[in-house]
Amino acid sequence: MTAGWAWLLAAGLFEIVWASALKQADGFTRPWPTALGIAAAVASFWMLALALRVLPMGVAYAAWTGIGIMGTALVGAAIFHEALSAGQVVSLVLILGGIAGLKLFSS
Repeated sequence: MTAGWAWLLAAGLFEIVWASALKQADGFTRPWPTALGIAAAVASFWMLALALRVLPMGVAYAAWTGIGIMGTALVGAAIFHEALSAGQVVSLVLILGGIAGLKLFSS
């Protein structure tokens, strides 16, 4: 199971990369961010597929999207200076708790 979770974490990190690259791609009008976004999306899906070999689909998908949500929100705040309200921060912490619970209660 550990390898599955490692692939899942990597897939989630690449999800953060592709989402962030799309922000910079400006509607696919900038070639380098567009290419990075597409390459990262392919890598993310590929790694998710590898994780699905050993992890249950629902758990893997929920954790993958959760990692992407958390990371993308943090990149948005840190790099793109997008504001996060206190309620949004609390909600992100709850998502992190959900991901931790999915890992903790996986057999």
